[in-house]
Amino acid sequence: MHEIFNLIPVSVHSGTVGAIHALWTFPAIVILALIIAWSAESAQYFISQGFALAVLAWLQTAPEFMVEADLAWHKEVHLMLANLTGSLRLLTGVGLPLVFFVSYLYNRKHKNGSTIRIEKAHSIEVAFFLIGLIYLFIVYIKGSLTLIDGFVMLGIYVLYLVFLLKLPSREREEESHMEYIPAQILKMKGQYRTFTIVMLFIAGGFGLIAAVDPFVESMKSVAVSVGISGFIFIQWVSPFLSEFPEKLSAFYWAKQKKGATMGLMNITSSTINQLTLLPALLPFIYSYAMGGVTPIRFDAYQESEILLTVAQLSTTMLLLIDMRFTLYEASGMFLVWCIQFFIPSTRGLATLIFFIWALTEAVLIVLRIKGIDMVENFISTYRKYIKIKKEEV
Repeated sequence: MHEIFNLIPVSVHSGTVGAIHALWTFPAIVILALIIAWSAESAQYFISQGFALAVLAWLQTAPEFMVEADLAWHKEVHLMLANLTGSLRLLTGVGLPLVFFVSYLYNRKHKNGSTIRIEKAHSIEVAFFLIGLIYLFIVYIKGSLTLIDGFVMLGIYVLYLVFLLKLPSREREEESHMEYIPAQILKMKGQYRTFTIVMLFIAGGFGLIAAVDPFVESMKSVAVSVGISGFIFIQWVSPFLSEFPEKLSAFYWAKQKKGATMGLMNITSSTINQLTLLPALLPFIYSYAMGGVTPIRFDAYQESEILLTVAQLSTTMLLLIDMRFTLYEASGMFLVWCIQFFIPSTRGLATLIFFIWALTEAVLIVLRIKGIDMVENFISTYRKYIKIKKEEV
């Protein structure tokens, strides 16, 4: 591993901030994450839950976009790919399992507490997770990320938002399980309620973007003091810190009896962002920094990192395709992630394990032992939507 703290981007390295700043930045991050979680939880009754989560995910991943954009601007391809692959593997290898564990801890006494059943409408997220993953594999096969790839990935993300926008909002009868603050927001009169939700999104989102930078700086000071290398910081520590807000929101929902799906889909929405929108922007920034159209080419090490990421995401997608997430699946994902994280020399083995696991899940689907409820749910969701629209006309 290269010792390259001097190459950490300006957006993360814009001044020497002591670890003491964590005393105010950490509680600020927690409060701001809760604020935008409350706004998203309230907004799902006026726009589709999936679109509310997509907006939330964009706000939560904005700091990660800033880090990646600065790396692309400074033409640090090695660090840029490390940060991108690390963030994707953290979301699926740590984020999803921990959401499940929080839900299991709070709801294990309930029937089927060892399984989270994903609501039908969220088949949209699972479907676009699959589409984004397929295109990431194409990028891996090509060995480069180009402007054309950027346009395609951006198109996938826009199409994802269009599908989410077409979904109806949730029924108000389902709000009884909500926490106190979002429940009080829903009791407000129309225009005041809308204004409150919008302002919470704006205040929480922009506050989060402003607070994450000093938070990461303070944590970087801690990392330096304990001898963590610059590469490890960029690949794991920085993504973990910049993704911390969505994990907080997801955990907040996961502990609610009926909020586990929303927690899982918060993480999934962030994954879709970083599978499509984030890599879509990189070749444009990189080409501008290079002074002309220039593809981002991968070396052998970067290709191995992308392949491991594809393997892990493929397993995750096939686990979610039946619209369920179980205790053994969450435990397995987390265990394999921990092994390759704590013993980097096992990354090749982890890639193989994930591909064998994914192949096993695919065989179960072919043999019809495991269902592909995502497809059926996707179709039924849109049939229901079309029927509602016809009745309205």
